[in-house]
Amino acid sequence: MSSLSDLALPHIAKLHAYTPGLQPTEPGWVKLNTNESPYGPSPRVAEAIRRELGEHADGDPLRLYPNPKSTPLRQLVAKIHGHGLREGNVIIGNGSDDILNLLMRAFGGPAAATGFTFPSYSLYPVLVAIQKGMSQVIEFDRSMKLPVEKIAASNAHAFFLTSPNAPTGVAFTNAELEAVLARFSGLLVVDEAYAPFARENAVSLLKRYPNLVITRTLSKAHALAGIRVGYALAHPDVIELLDRVRDSYNVNRLSQAAACAALGDPGYYDVIIGKIIRTRDHWLGEWAGRRGWFTYESQSNFIFTEPKNARGESGPAVAKELYEFLLSRKILIRYFPSHALTASFLRISVGSDDEMFAVNSAIEAWLKIAP
Repeated sequence: MSSLSDLALPHIAKLHAYTPGLQPTEPGWVKLNTNESPYGPSPRVAEAIRRELGEHADGDPLRLYPNPKSTPLRQLVAKIHGHGLREGNVIIGNGSDDILNLLMRAFGGPAAATGFTFPSYSLYPVLVAIQKGMSQVIEFDRSMKLPVEKIAASNAHAFFLTSPNAPTGVAFTNAELEAVLARFSGLLVVDEAYAPFARENAVSLLKRYPNLVITRTLSKAHALAGIRVGYALAHPDVIELLDRVRDSYNVNRLSQAAACAALGDPGYYDVIIGKIIRTRDHWLGEWAGRRGWFTYESQSNFIFTEPKNARGESGPAVAKELYEFLLSRKILIRYFPSHALTASFLRISVGSDDEMFAVNSAIEAWLKIAP
């Protein structure tokens, strides 16, 4: 009998799945490896879930399907973003990863190249491979300056660009995005997972550029990583195509209720986003300024820094050593050793004050024991 993998499509049998950050199950960890919020969601979220569960007098509401298109949530998202957006400009997904997957289903495959930058979100090449698609990878150099000319010249049907970038945290201006949009013939998908922490976002460009798609998530700034809700803003023609390939009932009823509640409490999130930004900027200044570590100017909820040891050395071996030292202290951060552009850096999610002090104290301990 053939192995079960022989029954799979050949390109799937060879596929390497996306590798998420470690998710420890035991207590005692300082978990700063997956850019989750250090603060809880709005209290309105729990209230909305309880209300949803008790809404139907004729029995458990979980036996009923959710709104198939998440229509109330689409309407709310459009209203919040303004700029003339309507329900037809919005699609809701099971996290923004679901939206990225829909975009690949609709616009990528063997006959349609998909572009993305590197370094960037490592899910993009996985989604391309699932569709047996062709990748066009445009690499940044250490400056992280947006390669406008190369992207504009790409013949990709869709080009994915994270802004602010992951894992560096560098954001690209609307002027730079316009320079691409005005000349690029495909869809420019601006992945704005971290936009609430940035100084600028691209929503105002949607009216002028029908080839712009913006994706957002409620996992980061809205502290709903466990709820799994994301969305896209785009021209109605793009949304209609994505709805054709969207899974039925792709967002459950409790997630829809939670997302509506979170987006309905902007004052709460303004406060915690402000706290995260202040914490980020403090530690960015500490590591880049006082320690002299090369650190990108982050406009996200994480810091990408190139550590130096006690001898002033940096590089992949130094980054790996500090990563493993922190791991031994039950502190989780992220290390990306597979490419020269990222191998000497560490990504540290912005945590609470106590968590950030724990990281810094461990760094000081590491510097003292270095030979």
